[in-house]
Amino acid sequence: MKKVIALLLALTLVFALAACGTKTEEPSAAPAASDDASPAVDVSAIKIGVILVHDENTGYDFAHIEGIKKAAAAVGIADDQIIWKYNVTEDETCYDTATDLVEQGCTYIFSDSYGHQSYMLQAAEENPDVTFVSMTGDNAALSKLPNLKNAFNYTFESRYVSGVVAGMKLAELVADGKVADKNKNADGTIKIGYVGAYPYAEVVSGYTAFYLGVKSIVENVSMSVSYTNSWYDPTAEAEAANALVSDGCIILSQHADSTGAPSACEALLKSGTEIYCVGYNVDMLSVAPTSALTSAQNDWSVYYTYAFNCAAKGEEIATDWAAGYEQGAVMISALGASCAAGTDAKVAEVEAALKDGTLNVFDCSKFTVDGKPVTSYLAIDTNGDWAGDTGEAITDGIFSESTLRSAPYFGIRIDGITELNAQ
Repeated sequence: MKKVIALLLALTLVFALAACGTKTEEPSAAPAASDDASPAVDVSAIKIGVILVHDENTGYDFAHIEGIKKAAAAVGIADDQIIWKYNVTEDETCYDTATDLVEQGCTYIFSDSYGHQSYMLQAAEENPDVTFVSMTGDNAALSKLPNLKNAFNYTFESRYVSGVVAGMKLAELVADGKVADKNKNADGTIKIGYVGAYPYAEVVSGYTAFYLGVKSIVENVSMSVSYTNSWYDPTAEAEAANALVSDGCIILSQHADSTGAPSACEALLKSGTEIYCVGYNVDMLSVAPTSALTSAQNDWSVYYTYAFNCAAKGEEIATDWAAGYEQGAVMISALGASCAAGTDAKVAEVEAALKDGTLNVFDCSKFTVDGKPVTSYLAIDTNGDWAGDTGEAITDGIFSESTLRSAPYFGIRIDGITELNAQ
C-alpha cells in the first residue's frame, strides 16, 4: 500500500484484463464464480500461499484471513492446502517469503499489502508457473506479466455509507443542541475528524468518500485528517483521535487498522465529551459500545471465492479485479445503539442507490477545489510525461474510481478537508 503516488507516474492503461479468461477494458467486477461441481482440474492439486502484513490482531488482516477461509470452504480447498505467513514486513522479507512459498509448492500466492507489490513482482518474474496476486497493487498491468494480478474492493462505497450514518448522528446532535461552539470553526462549519495511516490515494479516496457521505446529510461540515504514518499503531491512533477531539471534532472516522481511535472516543464520551466514531474493517462495538456508530467493511471472500474458482477450473484470474456493493464485496457493520433514529432506513436507501448506479460517490457536482468545479482529472499516466494520455477519470461529471485499474487513484484534495500532518 505504499509508494502509491510515485507508482501512479509509471502506471499504464494497457490492461490485460481477464475475468476467468474473458478480456475486458476495465477491472473485472464479476461476483464469485459459479459453484460448478465439475472443475477442469482437481482442486486437491491447488496449493495456496498467503502473505499478510500483520496477523489476525489487525482488522484489515483479520478480514482477509476470514475471507480466505470462507472462500476455501466454499470451493472445497482443505486447510492443509493453505500456507499462512504472518507479519511479513514490506521489504525484502516479502520476496524471501514468496520464494519460500514457491519452494513449498504453492501454485497461487496472495499478498494483502500495497508495500509488498515490488517484491511480489520480482518473485513473479522468476516463477512464471506460479500466479501472484498483490493487493492493493497497481503494477500488474504495467508489468505485462501474465502471472501477476491486482485486486481490491470499492472501499469508497462503504466509506460513503458509513459517512451517511455519521451524518445522521450529526444531524441529531445539531437538532438536540449538542453541538457546542468549540465544535465549530469561525465560518460556522462543524468540525469532524479522520485518523489516516498515510497520505496515499487509497486513504484520500476513503476519507473523501466518508466526508461526502456526512455532507450529504449535514452540509456545513469541515474535516481535519491526522496521519499516523503506520497502518497499525494503537497508541498513535489513540493520540491522533484525542488531539482531533481536543480541537473540537464531534464525529471521528479512521483508515487505520487498530481499535485505538474508537477506544479513545469511548473513554472521552464516558468522561463527558460528546464524540462519536466510525471504524474500519471490524465491528468496533466491543471496544466502543456507546461511541461507535458502525464500521466500513470488506467481505474479501467475494474475491477469493472468484479467484479460487478460477484456479479450480484452470482459468485465468483477472489482471485487475474490483467490486463493491453490487457484488456484496463491501458493507457496513451493525449499527450501534447511539445511531440516530431512521438511520437504518437511510442506509438501505443509499445502499440501493449504489447498487443500481443512481448514486455516484464522486459526483463532481458535490465538491470543489479552491472554490472551482473539477471537470478533468488525469488519473493514470501512460507514457511518463502526463501529457496526451487517455487516463481521464472524469466522464459526464462523475469521477470513476477503481475502473481504470483496481487500486484507488482518487487523489484530489477537495475543499472542506484539511490534512494536518501529511508528509
